[in-house]
Amino acid sequence: MNASIVALALMDGVSYAALLFLVALGLTLIFGVMRVLNVAHGSLYAWGGYFAATLGLAITSLSLPPWLALPALFVAAMVIGGLLGTVLELTLLRRILDKDPILQLLVTFAAFMVLEDLQRLIWGVQPVFVSGVVDQLGTLEVAGVTYTRYQLLVLPTVAVAAFFGLRWFLGRTALGRQVTAVTHHREVATAMGVNTGRVMMLTMALGGMLGALGGALASPTTSFTPGIGADMMVLSFAVVATAGLGQIGGAALAALLIGLARSFAVYLMPELEVLMPYLIMVLVLLVRPEGLFSTVAARRI
Repeated sequence: MNASIVALALMDGVSYAALLFLVALGLTLIFGVMRVLNVAHGSLYAWGGYFAATLGLAITSLSLPPWLALPALFVAAMVIGGLLGTVLELTLLRRILDKDPILQLLVTFAAFMVLEDLQRLIWGVQPVFVSGVVDQLGTLEVAGVTYTRYQLLVLPTVAVAAFFGLRWFLGRTALGRQVTAVTHHREVATAMGVNTGRVMMLTMALGGMLGALGGALASPTTSFTPGIGADMMVLSFAVVATAGLGQIGGAALAALLIGLARSFAVYLMPELEVLMPYLIMVLVLLVRPEGLFSTVAARRI
């Protein structure tokens, strides 16, 4: 394995881990605050990608300035992620907060199936893909390997910004402290005057935006087809389970671990590529059932 292959595997792993982390970040935020494992989160990833690709194609067809393609990815994530997240919270999750976890799983899975069918009705079954952003930003050479600036610079930068931005929001703002209070004990937070309904809706909208952002940023490099939301949902759950449910910092490290392992498997053992994320998850859970970065007693995000 020469240096060029190592460099290529590292860059592939980091760019893939950035997308995986954004989706897992939304999932772990929702679970940390609401204690609901939202299976429909995978659909938010798919809708974000489809909507971003639609905006990108519209920019091209209307002969609008090409530089709008990059901001359009973030606009798509905020609009579709915030909208779907809010609708899901108001219509479903608010009603099942204190229900049995099995019922929560079934209800969110039903929501996932509905969103998947709506996705097929709107965009059909043909692949949707737009690569304008990648073409505009061009490539650069690292260790003798030519790689796109979009994957090497934009994706990791957005992931890091999302991580520190969420940390700052939770630790430095009044609303963020209310979210943290609800995370630790919803009833006590309510008794102290926190509007838990507003916090739940904000959490779901923000988590939805993060999930959709992962899909929107993936749309210039990935062909979106039916079923892609389910694949990402399972992978993001592997990240969350490996890190520990509700662990934001742990999710970042787990996403990087899984992304690099999957990338190196492509070049060293291609037959293990699909298995690698789940193999890591199983090995971690056998040793630490609560996850790498979680504790049995603590409830944190």
